[in-house]
Amino acid sequence: MQLTNRAKKTDKSEMSLFERSYLPSLATGLGITIRHFFMKKPTIEYPEQKRYLGPVFRGHHILKRDEEGRERCTACGLCAVACPAEAISMVAQERVKGEEHLYREEKYAAVYEINMLRCIFCGLCEEACPKQAVYLRHDMFVPVFSDRKDVIYGKDQLVEDMNHRYQRDAWTKEDAQKLWK
Repeated sequence: MQLTNRAKKTDKSEMSLFERSYLPSLATGLGITIRHFFMKKPTIEYPEQKRYLGPVFRGHHILKRDEEGRERCTACGLCAVACPAEAISMVAQERVKGEEHLYREEKYAAVYEINMLRCIFCGLCEEACPKQAVYLRHDMFVPVFSDRKDVIYGKDQLVEDMNHRYQRDAWTKEDAQKLWK
């Protein structure tokens, strides 16, 4: 009984003396080795060289600030609701008088945490944010961690530094192709 129609006929004829000496196979293998020896190496020496990851890469999270340096996040919780891994948690608080230069809206996130062990870098938090406060950087990996307490990122690690603002050059594949030309 034949189970599949992928049966392959094998050649069971006697090999000649030249074929039995394996010289053609050795010459073919040696030719491939020599050809690859002179080719350009595809390996990138990572710490010294970094590959361009593209505009659609989703890496390190960042909480953006506006042009005046105020936090954009209003602690609406849409990013936490949209997160399928339930990696985002926040505590909302009302802005008090005198904090207008720190926060844009009346409500802000007093505590904003992302558990990087849970995060699957899907980008749904970025899409759900109505204030465009959450971004996943396209140019930076999440740093390596060795301790479990280093995995939960708080506002001190997430809020954007005004001296080193994050700018995304291209948002679509077409924009990126214009940059590469």
